[in-house]
Amino acid sequence: MTAAIAFNRLVPELLCRDFAQSLAFYGETLGFTRLYGRENPPFAYLEFEGAQLMLEQIESDASWLTAEMTPPFGRGINLQIETGDLDGLLARLAKARVALYREPESAWYRAGDRMVGQRQFLVQDPDGYLLRFCQDLGERELGQVEVGERHVS
Repeated sequence: MTAAIAFNRLVPELLCRDFAQSLAFYGETLGFTRLYGRENPPFAYLEFEGAQLMLEQIESDASWLTAEMTPPFGRGINLQIETGDLDGLLARLAKARVALYREPESAWYRAGDRMVGQRQFLVQDPDGYLLRFCQDLGERELGQVEVGERHVS
């Protein structure tokens, strides 16, 4: 008997032009696990360190399309995905010769009376969806600035 899936309360569903290519990118390159799927239309429910998303092949009669899908998909949004091993993920992307959209950086964001930090980079999937992978750097007091860090107040 398989364990029940603990579904997140918000799970983006990304439509794909080439489902097999997207599934390989998310699974083989990034390390997502396929929790379940179906063949018609091609669909996969994926998980990566607790983050979940769905992939589905674009079908011409999909009832939730509000406009024609033109690449890059997902313009105006990025999906932040936290990882415990940013360097390992970067190594897998380099091995697969996937170009990064934005190189790794340390960024600190104001959160009330503290700064919260993360090391992050951006990469686009085969359809152009923008993925921001990050690793927690902890918290610090306001005003603490290190050379080469980006601060957002």
